[in-house]
Amino acid sequence: MRLVIFALDGLFDTGLTVLLDTFATANELAIAQGFAAPPFDVRVVGVRRRIRTAHGLSMLVEPASTVRRPDWVVVPAPNVRQPERLIEAFERRDVRDAMAYLRTWHADGVGVAAACIGTFLLAEAGLLDNREATTTWSLAPFFRQRYPAVDLDDSRMVVASDRVVTAGSAMGHLDLALWLLRQASPELATLVARFMLIDKRSSQAEYIIPDHLAHADPLVARFERWARENLSLGFSLQAAAGALSVGPRTLQRRTEAVLGKSPLAFFQDLRIERAQNLVSIGYDLDTIASEVGYADTATLRTLLRRRLGRGVRELRAEMR
Repeated sequence: MRLVIFALDGLFDTGLTVLLDTFATANELAIAQGFAAPPFDVRVVGVRRRIRTAHGLSMLVEPASTVRRPDWVVVPAPNVRQPERLIEAFERRDVRDAMAYLRTWHADGVGVAAACIGTFLLAEAGLLDNREATTTWSLAPFFRQRYPAVDLDDSRMVVASDRVVTAGSAMGHLDLALWLLRQASPELATLVARFMLIDKRSSQAEYIIPDHLAHADPLVARFERWARENLSLGFSLQAAAGALSVGPRTLQRRTEAVLGKSPLAFFQDLRIERAQNLVSIGYDLDTIASEVGYADTATLRTLLRRRLGRGVRELRAEMR
């Protein structure tokens, strides 16, 4: 498999090195397992001869114009976390040139992939329009606002949509690398994951911090404060809207536009977050259920297992 890693100035160092180290490990293990040749031909390319990472490391790269047609192009994340700085980055000459290469390669049938904030480059280039995708959960509200044509599900770790693959937050580079490994050899991917101690993470959901997302919009932030103050009382859309002096439909539309979910679903996220915190402190389940608005512990147990894939006993064991 011919892989091109498209490197830009100011990229997230870990994103680049994770990709390089994972594929290098795969090649080494493949030879040890009897492969006739390394299965991955990995090239780092750019629009300039040299790039500088976010930590100031300098690296020579191959000009994108001279590279033989690859099977996949992977875009590591830029080390930019603020929406306004990301918008500024889109205006850079090297970024615009990179997006032009991505469009050309994609039109030629080359697979295109990105992780974390690298997914914004694919979206900005128009390659995610009318597709399912994921991105770093922390910038999902901004992503939804800027790219309404993308079907975003930021709870997922990796989303593949017809030769375009996106992965979630920073260490989603690992998940993306393993996804690409599996396309060549599922057995080799499993071996690499075991050697590198890479956990299987199918979802970003349990890592999301609801408070961080809510602050992307004033009304949603007010709803988040109201919800936290009323967790023990249970959820009512009418009560929430009335307390915020807006109509129920307005609140529903705003949370869906900003968070990609209904007010009830966000309320459930806050319940899960609070319950996890109380479990870690050592509260008994009856007290926790009452604190998050459930009349019985069975409902809370079901919610925790459905949303986190683990029950109270497993959660407590993890906290020890």
